[in-house]
Amino acid sequence: MKNELFVTVGEVAQELGVSKTFAYKLVRQMNEEVEEKGFITIAGRVSRKYYEEKFYGMAQAAN
Repeated sequence: MKNELFVTVGEVAQELGVSKTFAYKLVRQMNEEVEEKGFITIAGRVSRKYYEEKFYGMAQAAN
């Protein structure tokens, strides 16, 4: 079952065609940005909405 709220490191790696190590780095960076805005984060996961907005406006392309 696909989580609608969060994207996992595995999904990031697969969708972007990068290693899991690099995907962890990206997720960690995005979580730091979200934390600076005052939100709570979960290690190894990032808000799907934030992820899609961050990478080339993917949220708009998906609609």
